[in-house]
Amino acid sequence: MGSAQSSCVASLSVFSVYLLYVHIYGSYKLLKTNVLNERLPSFVYLYIKYVTKAVTRRTGCLQPAATEKSDVVYTLLNCRLETPLLRRFCSAAGYGWDYPDTEYRDIPLCFPEILCRRLLLMALTDENFRLSPAGLVRVRQSLKTLEPVDELKKGPFMLQVRVQEYRQTDAGVEVDICLSATSRTRCPVWQSVLTLLSKNKLHKASRLLLKSEHQRQPDEPVPEDVKQIELRVPRTTGLQSVWSFSDHFPYRLLSLPARLFGYRSHTTPSLWVLSICLAEIEKHKGVGVITAPVNITAQFKEPLLVPGRVTIQLWETTQNGGHSPAQGLSFHMQQHGSNISHMMGWISRGLINIEG
Repeated sequence: MGSAQSSCVASLSVFSVYLLYVHIYGSYKLLKTNVLNERLPSFVYLYIKYVTKAVTRRTGCLQPAATEKSDVVYTLLNCRLETPLLRRFCSAAGYGWDYPDTEYRDIPLCFPEILCRRLLLMALTDENFRLSPAGLVRVRQSLKTLEPVDELKKGPFMLQVRVQEYRQTDAGVEVDICLSATSRTRCPVWQSVLTLLSKNKLHKASRLLLKSEHQRQPDEPVPEDVKQIELRVPRTTGLQSVWSFSDHFPYRLLSLPARLFGYRSHTTPSLWVLSICLAEIEKHKGVGVITAPVNITAQFKEPLLVPGRVTIQLWETTQNGGHSPAQGLSFHMQQHGSNISHMMGWISRGLINIEG
C-alpha cells in the first residue's frame, strides 16, 4: 500500500514538473522574442497572464507603457493551414462543412483571424499593452484582401499582430490592432484592423457612444429594392465556434461567477456576426462580390443575444470618395421584427494598398 502511494506521489511530482516546464517556463522563454517560428506559448500560460492583468487593471483606463520600447507586435513564421480548423469554421459560420472542397471558392475572408487568435491573446497580455484585456468590445473592423486567401494553402506563410493606436473617447479608450497574413512569396494577402473599446464603467452613456466621435456618420437609408434574409441564431452559436479572444473566451471565462448568480444572457461573438453576413452575401450575390481585391468595413452596434432570429439586408450602393464614386454592396443585420441594429457594413471591390 505504501509503495503504491509513493509511486502515485512520484508520478504527480513528475507531472507537475512537466506541466510547469511546458506551460510556464517554456512559454516564458518563447515570449522573450517577438518573432516566433511555428511554436507558440501555451494557452495555459497566456490565460494566467490574462487573468492577472484583468484583476490588476481597471477597464477604460489607459496605463503607461511598462518599458521604453512600447511597441506591441508579434510575428509568427512558417505557418501552415489547418484543414480541420478551417472545416469547423466553415461549418459554424454558415458556409457548410464541405466548403473548403468546393471549386472556385476562396477561403472565407474572416478565417485568417482565427489563425491569429493566439497571437492576439499574446498582444492583449503583453506587458506594454496599455489596457485591461478584460471586457474589450469590438466596435469596428476594416478587412482587406489583395490576393485570394487561398494563397495561404500554397506553402508556409507569415502572420503578424500589431497594436497601432490608442484613442481616448467619452465611452472609454479605443485601440486599433492590425492582424495580417503574408504569403510564402512575401506578398501581402490579408489584413484586418480591429477597433476594440475598453469601456469606462463610470461613464453612463448609452450604447450609441461606442462609435468614436471622429468617425461617426449617419446610417445610410435603406432603399426599397433591398434583399432580405431571415436567419435563426441558435443558442450554441458561441459554443460550437472558435472565435477571436478579443470578444469571446476570456470575457466568458471571467463572467462565470455572474452566471452562477442568475445572469443567463449570452451574446454572439462579433466575428460570427460578420462571418455569417459574408456567407449569406456569397450565397445570394455570388462569390464575385467578395473575390480579392476587396475592402470590407463593419461597424458593430447592439450585441446579438441568443437564441433569436435576425434579418440581414443587402443592397447596391455608391459611395463618393477619392477621385471617383465607388460601387459596392451595403449590408445590415438587425433583430428580426424590430429596429434593433446589430451591425452595418459595406463592401467595395478594386485595387487596395496594404501596408507591409
